[in-house]
Amino acid sequence: MLDLLVMLGKGAVAGFVIAAPVGPVGVLCVQRTLERGSLSGLVGGLGAALADAAYGCIAAFGLSLIANWLQQHELAFRLVGGVFLLFMAWRMLKAVDGSRAAALPEHEGLANIFFTTMILTATNPITIVAFLGIFAFLGIGAIGVDKTLAWPLVFGVFLGSSLWWLSLAGLAARFRDRLRGGGMLRINRGSGLLLLCFGLYGIGSVLWIWSR
Repeated sequence: MLDLLVMLGKGAVAGFVIAAPVGPVGVLCVQRTLERGSLSGLVGGLGAALADAAYGCIAAFGLSLIANWLQQHELAFRLVGGVFLLFMAWRMLKAVDGSRAAALPEHEGLANIFFTTMILTATNPITIVAFLGIFAFLGIGAIGVDKTLAWPLVFGVFLGSSLWWLSLAGLAARFRDRLRGGGMLRINRGSGLLLLCFGLYGIGSVLWIWSR
């Protein structure tokens, strides 16, 4: 029992550390929280947490064949992710009325929000390498663990990642009521520009590597 709890705790630490760095998913989580409420931000975060748990599962069970395939096609995934970010940036930048979006019910499009962030997170297969490194640092090893301990580890990853998104959405929600007038429009534009930069960087890095 103690081993299961320890593995659950290590997985939670790994999931939190993987989710915490600021990136495009974090930008989306904050923007959606400010635009539609904390529930939308949390649901989007849960989508990202599920993708993190999937990659953590591959690392925990030592599924080297899948891991190697994903890493071999990393550039293709990065290119898809970059194009997807450009699409999301375009949707935000074309908004002309921030108050209209803010007035939408909080449950509007939750499934779309969930799958959007899950897909965006899943297009970064290098996450597997990060998990292997963190697992090794935590003394778990990089070739998988016993199946009885692997599931608590994966569940811990999901909990840790979800904890980060819950904290981020909660923090963003505290500033939502302070937005007045064109505040939401500025948030949409700023978020759109950030996603645009992330997308261009991802596509540019792929093109640079392919041109060498």
